[in-house]
Amino acid sequence: MPTMKNIYLNYISSFKGLSKEIWLLAFVTFINRAGTMILPFLSRYLNEELMFTLEDVGIILSFFGIGSLVGHYLGGKLTDKIGFYNVMVRSLLTTGFLFIGLQFVTTFWGLCLSVFFIMSIADMFRPALFVSLKAYSKPENQTRSLALVRLAINLGFIFGPIVGGLLIVNNGYVSLFWIDGLTCIISTLLFVMLVKKKELHDKDEEHEEQPEEMKFSIFRDKPYLIFLGISFLMGMVFMQLFFTMPTYHYFQFGLSEDYTGLLLLLNGVIIVLLEMPIVHWLEIKKSSYPKLFLYSSFLMAISFLFLLFDAHWEILILQMVLITVGEMIAFPFTNTFAINRAKKGSEGIYMAWYSIAFSFAHILCPVISFAIIEKFGYRTNWTITAIYGFIAMFLSFWLYIKLKRSTKYTVAKTAS
Repeated sequence: MPTMKNIYLNYISSFKGLSKEIWLLAFVTFINRAGTMILPFLSRYLNEELMFTLEDVGIILSFFGIGSLVGHYLGGKLTDKIGFYNVMVRSLLTTGFLFIGLQFVTTFWGLCLSVFFIMSIADMFRPALFVSLKAYSKPENQTRSLALVRLAINLGFIFGPIVGGLLIVNNGYVSLFWIDGLTCIISTLLFVMLVKKKELHDKDEEHEEQPEEMKFSIFRDKPYLIFLGISFLMGMVFMQLFFTMPTYHYFQFGLSEDYTGLLLLLNGVIIVLLEMPIVHWLEIKKSSYPKLFLYSSFLMAISFLFLLFDAHWEILILQMVLITVGEMIAFPFTNTFAINRAKKGSEGIYMAWYSIAFSFAHILCPVISFAIIEKFGYRTNWTITAIYGFIAMFLSFWLYIKLKRSTKYTVAKTAS
């Protein structure tokens, strides 16, 4: 039986070998994420503070996804054109000022357009961030580098929702907009001061003309298209935590915002304690990515089936534990799978489409889910959410077969 000392040493060893830039990037990400307090409570702010119906809330939140989709695509294109560093700095700084201004918008269409514009700028950051992990990491450390950044995000997630929930209860929502904006601005300044600019490829490589068959290869990459379908469906499941679960907490159990913050805190604590060791262990085992996606989709699906037995609020803890374990098994590896499929010089656009898959989920999840809830109730929504997860399982198995056949074909062709 492992001792506490061995557990501690194994935990520490999972962090070894990561570059200084990755640690600095994680620190800056933590500062930024700790300040993003409004997002988990936005559905309640729109519903309870601004008095929009749940259907209107769903439409407004869908503009987050539409703006996110545009931002991811533009971010990917700009990353390949002007470099990930420039995109990250400009996106973060501009987003800070836009978040501060969002508090002054209270009309339906004003919020739709403002949310769209903010996310178009804010989510240019994500493809650039993913590419930066490749630039600042050794190939064998890419997944753990992402896991460290995710750990920083979740440390911020620990502080953000719980502090945000307490601030709302005591001071209302307005202070959160200022905190969100100022932390984006502070994050930008820290990033510029601490992280040295670096190019992903040498200048000579950048000016090499891509062969014609490599252009637009993303649409001919069938395994990658299947992977995008898996990412979209996992997004449809996971986004429920931020869109429908906060309103469900109040509707079903009468829980206030601070309890929602505590439940989201549980997600962050589990990830901080366990994700890096789990990722390190799975890397050592050389686990198949499609199999990890399959296991993850299964856990996420059944986590929502448990909500059908909702006589007691404690079921929310079990649901959060299951979806968090599913998240840890797959999400760090989805990024690695995507970046490893990318052709040289096309990393930005590959990561953009990876992010766009989640953007589509961001668009459709609130609209579809709140419409289902309005007409049929929460239980029907949880059942349909579980079905998304089971379809993702099927696609993961299909991806596994597709990659296995592709590998055999390549080996046979090389041998001949």
